[in-house]
Amino acid sequence: MKIIYHGHSCVELQLQNGLHLIFDPFITNNPQTDITVDYPVDFIFVSHGHSHHNGDMITLSKKNKAPIIAVPELTYYAEKESAITYPINLGGSANLPFGFVKMMHAQHSSSINVDGKLKYAGDAAGFLIKADNKTIFFAGDTSNFGDMAIFGKAFDIDVAFLPIGGRFTMGPAEAAICATRLNSKYVVPIHYNTFPEIQQNPDDLVTKLPQGVVKILTPGQNGTFDI
Repeated sequence: MKIIYHGHSCVELQLQNGLHLIFDPFITNNPQTDITVDYPVDFIFVSHGHSHHNGDMITLSKKNKAPIIAVPELTYYAEKESAITYPINLGGSANLPFGFVKMMHAQHSSSINVDGKLKYAGDAAGFLIKADNKTIFFAGDTSNFGDMAIFGKAFDIDVAFLPIGGRFTMGPAEAAICATRLNSKYVVPIHYNTFPEIQQNPDDLVTKLPQGVVKILTPGQNGTFDI
C-alpha cells in the first residue's frame, strides 16, 4: 500500500490491486494540492460536508464512475447532483472490492452550501479501512475524545491520519494524546497550514511521540510512503 498526501485533508491509498482510494477530495482552490480533478480514483470517502472536505467529490464521482462513501445526508445531496453514492452511517460497516470499511464517529459540525445557504449534512465522521493486510484510520475533522482509546483497543491500527490545525479541530498537543490512545504504528498529520487560521508546526507533534511514529508528508515529491 502506498500512502499519498495531496494537501489539507486530502489523502490517498494506492492499493496493490491498483485501486485508488481518496479521502476528502478538496482539490480545486486547495493551495497545497499536487493533483487536478482529472486524477483517477475508484472510491471517494468524504468525512463531512464542509467545502474544504467534500470539495470535488461530485466531479470526481462523475468522471470516474466512483462511489462517494459518506453519511446518508451527504450522499443524498450528491445523488441529486447525479453522482454515484454508497451511504454508510455512524457505526456501520461494509465489505467492498478493496476490503473492509467502518464509519467511525468524529466530534465536529457538518453542513453544505447549497445556493448560498448552509444545509445540514449529517454528522461528521471518520473511516477505518482494512486493505492489503493493513488497517488505516482517517479521523476526519475532530477533537481528541475518550473513545479513541476504544478504537485503539478494538483495531490494530497501522496508520492514523489526524488533524492538527487547532481552532477548528484538535491541535498538535491533543493529537499526540489521541495518537497514544489509538496506539497507531504511524501518524500522519493533516488539516494544517492550508489557511492562516490553522497554521501549525508539525514538529510540535513529532516531539510528543516516540521517534519514527510521525510521518510528515508534503504534497509532491515528499508526499508518499509505503507500508
